[in-house]
Parts: sequence; structure tokens; C-alpha cells
Amino acid sequence: MTIQVGDTARLFSLQDQHGKDVVLKELKGKKVLLSFHPLAWTNICAKQMEGLEAKKDVFAKLNTIAFGVSVDSVPCKKAWAKSLNIEHTRLLCDFWQHGEVAKLYGIFIEEKGISARANIILDEDQKVVFAKVYPISELPDIEEIVAELIK
Repeated sequence: MTIQVGDTARLFSLQDQHGKDVVLKELKGKKVLLSFHPLAWTNICAKQMEGLEAKKDVFAKLNTIAFGVSVDSVPCKKAWAKSLNIEHTRLLCDFWQHGEVAKLYGIFIEEKGISARANIILDEDQKVVFAKVYPISELPDIEEIVAELIK
């Protein structure tokens, strides 16, 4: 079952592309964008993460931390971030237990072993205020996310 607007965030701890822990409960007081993408090294996923990086200053002004999340490992995400020149956006590794956070949020595609493409926005109290799953082949509109954060 996919997480719904109004739900309390499902807490997790994941490592980013640098092997540093990100603990969701420690981010209370900030808005959080969880931008799930199926796999690193794919074209649409790259554009999705580049969109987050391009909006880093907008997110900062809106008291928002944006994370890219996929089932890839830390070394994979580190190399991918370097190849995309992503320096500010933290790419979280839902690698082990495989897809655990995607499963918590109800967006893991079991038969493919990947998460769905989805954006989930949490408010400062860690309540879900926006949740949308996109077709795998569709690039999410970053301006839609910015508009939701401004509300």
C-alpha cells in the first residue's frame, strides 16, 4: 500500500553516496523531498537527479532538503553522482536491506527489484503533504514539486 497524504513519514536511516548516514527523524523542522528513482546510470533517472541539483538554491529558500533515493549501492551512487557533477544533492542508497525504504513507502516493484519513480514531500512535522507515483518512463516535473513546496 502506497503512503498517502496525511500519513506520518515512515522513519529510516540510509547512507548517502559518501557513506554518511541520513536519519529521517533528525530532519524534523525541515521539509523533506524523497525523490525515488528506479536505478542509477539510466537516462531519465539522471535527468531527475540533475533537476534536484539544479533547484538546490530554491529548495534551501523553501526550508527543504531533497534526496534522490534508489536501490543502488554507495559506490555506485558515488560514481554516478561524480559523472553527473552532482555535488550538493544527497543520493540515498536503499541497497540493504534491498529496497527496504521503498517497501516502507509502498513503492517497491518486487518483480523488478526496484522502486517506482515517485516524489514524496514531508512537512516540517514529518507528515506526508504530497505523494505521486509516475510512470517509469516519465520524468517528473520539478516545477510541480517546487509549486507544492510553496503551498
